[in-house]
Amino acid sequence: MISYMVAAHTSSHSSESAEWIICLDKRPAERSGEDVDIILARLKNVKAFERFHPSLLQRICLCGFYECLEKGITLYRQGDIGTSWYAVLSGSLDVKVSETSSYQDAVTICTLGTGTAFGESILDNTPRHATIVTRESSELLRIEQREFRSLWEKYHQCMAGLLVPPYGVMESGCSADRMPDKENISNNSFVSVSKHQNKVPSEKILRAGKILRNAILSRAPHMIRDRKYHLKTYRQCCVGTELVDWQMQQSSCVHSRIQAVGMWQVLLEEGVLNHVDQELSFQDKYLFYRFLDDEQEDAPFPSEEERKESQEELQDTLLLLSQIGPDAHMRMILRKHPSERTADDLEIIYEELLHIKALSHLSTTVSTVSRNHAQLLRLLSHLRAEWQTATTCACVVISGVVCTLHEGDDFGKLALVNDAPRAASIVLREDNCHFLRVDKEDFNRILRDVEANTVRLKEHGQDVLVLEKSLSSSRTSSHGASSSHYKYKVMSGTPEKILEHLLEMMRLDSQFTESDSSLDDFVLTHCVFIPNSQLCPVLMAQYPFSTALQGSEQEKLDYTLNNKRRVIRLVMQWAAVHGDHLQEEDVSVAFLEEFLVAVSNDAKVIPALKDQLTTLERIVKQNTEDARISQKKHKVLLRQFSMGDEKLQKRQPIKSNDEILLKVYCCDHTYTTIRVPVAASVREVIGAVADKLGSAEDLLLVNLSSAGEKVIFKPNDVSVFSTLSINGRLFACRRDQLDSLTPLPEQEGPSAGFLASFELMSSKDVAYHMTSYDWELFHCVHELELIYHTFGRQNVKKTTVNLDLFLRRFNEIQFWVITEICLCSQLSKRVQLLKKFIKIAAHCKEYRNLNAFFAIIMGMSNPAVCRLSQTWEKLPSKFKKFYGEFENLMDPSRNHRAYRLTVAKLEPPIIPFMPLLIKDMTFTHEGNKTCIDNLVNFEKMRMIANTVKILRYCRSQPFNSPLASKNHPEVRTYVRQLNVIDNQRTLTQLSHGLEPRRS
Repeated sequence: MISYMVAAHTSSHSSESAEWIICLDKRPAERSGEDVDIILARLKNVKAFERFHPSLLQRICLCGFYECLEKGITLYRQGDIGTSWYAVLSGSLDVKVSETSSYQDAVTICTLGTGTAFGESILDNTPRHATIVTRESSELLRIEQREFRSLWEKYHQCMAGLLVPPYGVMESGCSADRMPDKENISNNSFVSVSKHQNKVPSEKILRAGKILRNAILSRAPHMIRDRKYHLKTYRQCCVGTELVDWQMQQSSCVHSRIQAVGMWQVLLEEGVLNHVDQELSFQDKYLFYRFLDDEQEDAPFPSEEERKESQEELQDTLLLLSQIGPDAHMRMILRKHPSERTADDLEIIYEELLHIKALSHLSTTVSTVSRNHAQLLRLLSHLRAEWQTATTCACVVISGVVCTLHEGDDFGKLALVNDAPRAASIVLREDNCHFLRVDKEDFNRILRDVEANTVRLKEHGQDVLVLEKSLSSSRTSSHGASSSHYKYKVMSGTPEKILEHLLEMMRLDSQFTESDSSLDDFVLTHCVFIPNSQLCPVLMAQYPFSTALQGSEQEKLDYTLNNKRRVIRLVMQWAAVHGDHLQEEDVSVAFLEEFLVAVSNDAKVIPALKDQLTTLERIVKQNTEDARISQKKHKVLLRQFSMGDEKLQKRQPIKSNDEILLKVYCCDHTYTTIRVPVAASVREVIGAVADKLGSAEDLLLVNLSSAGEKVIFKPNDVSVFSTLSINGRLFACRRDQLDSLTPLPEQEGPSAGFLASFELMSSKDVAYHMTSYDWELFHCVHELELIYHTFGRQNVKKTTVNLDLFLRRFNEIQFWVITEICLCSQLSKRVQLLKKFIKIAAHCKEYRNLNAFFAIIMGMSNPAVCRLSQTWEKLPSKFKKFYGEFENLMDPSRNHRAYRLTVAKLEPPIIPFMPLLIKDMTFTHEGNKTCIDNLVNFEKMRMIANTVKILRYCRSQPFNSPLASKNHPEVRTYVRQLNVIDNQRTLTQLSHGLEPRRS
């Protein structure tokens, strides 16, 4: 191969008399300043180098070599280890790839034209990814590996495009039989993705572009006009900033300029909108863009009919673009070279990473590293016909298909960690797949950074505390970072050492804010790894009973005082967070009393403690008195989990030791009423039933649903009353009687709807009273109940009854919607019902009751309702549009990103979509170990606490409304006593009775 190159060069050199070539033929050390000037004058006219800095071009003139190759010369083969990088000065070269690494099997995937560059694999010594063959006589500029690496290190910002393989610049469907014409060969400099002229836009984006163009010409025709810039005229152009301005004025779904940029980027990616200089990123700047229709000489002006269509479809078009815009914006950022990404870009990447399934369970350690290294990620947009390097995507076919990877899955990390060959081949199964890639060197650097910033405290040779060191943004110095400029975050440790470290780090000059967020996380989650019975002695041990041994008398006093104040402050925070739950434990109440005595004694000697003593006394007094009262008199919750008038009373939080009267049924539908604590175990419930029935032999406690489904409770399960389905009932029976259990007639639910009274109620009134009741239920949920629910309440021996009732309310509203529609026999009335439910959902969204909003929309999306095609056909288009918008908000893709973006813009009070919070908690719990090497994984606790704090934020403001003064007793009663059918089979049968399946 080398001999061919030399021969070609020699034969052509004699006929080549260009002065600049003669200068390039000299050895670099022999080139004079005049030689460099001659070469520089020539390279300045090469399109590939037109954006390069003069100093970079001068370096290229000093180190570059000239190559002239005849047609059919193989420059290098696939699998070779490269020695040089090349830029095409004239001519063209074919890129050939073989899946078997045999040259005979190679197929041409694209052609490189004037102005393109290749050979970037020399930066990391990876094998050549393709075979390069000259398609015609070609001139190349060659730079050897050592020089190219040196240039890259110094000028990587302006050479960013050189790192990305340019194989996408040509039509990817080329083959040996069908080559592109020479004039179609790209002349653009170092561009790694297909230009828009070669991309066929999808039908819906093409339509979106037409709607937007016609709307602009109808409403603001001055925006599309000929424009002059630097004495050059650009035909029929828009300006980027004006397009963003206009879009933000058109719809409430466009919340920010960044969002609008992403929406225009969708059109730019598809080639429906183009930058006049073919830039691939839309920018909110004075840059010129042209719609595809305006590329024609005589661009069509919208007809009257097209104007009308643009008026009708504009909002739907903007909604569509707002949904897919974030992905396009993300791709735009990831196509930038890492050095070109702004702080805002990195923040967007970081937020997106949290919504990717493969990363959603990662601890914040890795997330922090991801934030710092987000610039290392690049996006690979694949079409099936395109080819990618083996280092970029691993491959999964060994012998036959092993598995299919879907959105959010990850692959390739084991091969990187173990430095082993790829274990399988990855083949794209469908078009237009997108990947995030981290190169091996960067991947290893991330792992090294994590370990380098890890500090381990050992005792007796064992780790007892693991900290992550990071530079404190508030204490940086121009002289470099010293140890005092670092902050340390707890990653894992023993409970005692974690607590000790957090107390040392506590700042006494601030409230419980960000500086002490880790202490707050500890207080919230400690029940998982150190229950109160063990924590109380540890807290008492942390309270210093002696003074320091070193320093002056004043220093000793200050040191002891600060340590005492830290522990007092922590105890008060602990009591504030746990609230009523402390009163249920004798050990916690006893500790508070003992602690108060210790602080009171110290306050007599140290007057500075008196300010905290007053608050502590109030907290202890409240907890001890309430505990005594609750022990003397239990509150009885009559029929708490069944329909009854007591539901009209304002809800109060239910405590574990509150008592409940509940019916437990037998096989023959007789029942016995038992009185037990809410937190009673199944074993205790069976014992109470046995006292009434006279025998506990082989008794099982069963949850029987209205559909006849049976769930047998385990003996250690607690507070099972609140886990029943809406129409579920508790049955006690022997194991041999299980098959004979049948639902009660009352479990079937209503046989007729409440349309007569419901249709007279105002939709806004219904939404308000529904939100008012939901807020009562939501406000009763204790923060800790989410943690008990996630880790298993039987494991922490706590009840989650308030959370259970709130979650059940979601199902109740959902089945209420389905029940009312399926019990409505008249078509016209059903259409009115659909309209009413859509209106109620809209008002719930307005009241920020997202839990009820989701429940209503999910009820309407139930198969028993959405199959009623005759009913939906008669629904006015305005309501269909609203319903479509609401459904889009519920889109679960990208980890419910549409919902999360909406909630992020809301101010409290908010009633969140609780099932999603539960899902987040569950994913965090199941994706991360609670203990690592016998140490508490405090990073997991931090993630759990962050989700719980969303609950705290949503309730940080009280629920008030102008409607609060109005009284609608009939509406209030109705929404608190929803009577529903919760048997999906029954609902489906009713639906088919209303509208039989069309043949």
